[in-house]
Amino acid sequence: MYQSFLKDASLPELLLRVDADLARMAKAAGCRCRGALHVSNYPRKPRCPWTLPDGCDLRLSFSCAICRKRTTPPSALFLGRKVYLAVVVALVSALRHGPTPRRMALLKEQWGVPARTVARWGEWWRAAFVRSPFWRSARGRFARPVDEQAMPFSLAEAFGLNAAKPEALCALLRFLSPVSTRPWLLAQVS
Repeated sequence: MYQSFLKDASLPELLLRVDADLARMAKAAGCRCRGALHVSNYPRKPRCPWTLPDGCDLRLSFSCAICRKRTTPPSALFLGRKVYLAVVVALVSALRHGPTPRRMALLKEQWGVPARTVARWGEWWRAAFVRSPFWRSARGRFARPVDEQAMPFSLAEAFGLNAAKPEALCALLRFLSPVSTRPWLLAQVS
């Protein structure tokens, strides 16, 4: 079921629109010092199974005209400093749930993600992510508890991704978007 999302070449364009929306909200909020925010995007070299549309290689960001502090809004495209797009990290990790050598070989062949990288992502989901302040504050939003040992598969199911609807995937990535910002990264529990 998740493979249908990874085969959808229009997905990055949809996520780029979500990022643009998050950037508009961040710019409207302005800087703490009340200075004007100017565009200060920086390049990224994302890895993914698609040919990316223009703009997917930029991390949307702003800098203040007065204090020069950077404001980087949350992102549905990028998950922190990971080089693969957030959708690939989330869905390939979920596909890994119940891994077999055949499944891992198929993931490597189709998406170009090495088995060691997928294993590292799985460890990140089940260790660093579930201990993070973000998850500790967000996990109470779910009607049924999310199985932390089956992350991100259980989180994907909580958002209804088993119905293969793009809106559910966008909702999951929008939920995860705070993970893409520096304050969340600095607040990680070791």
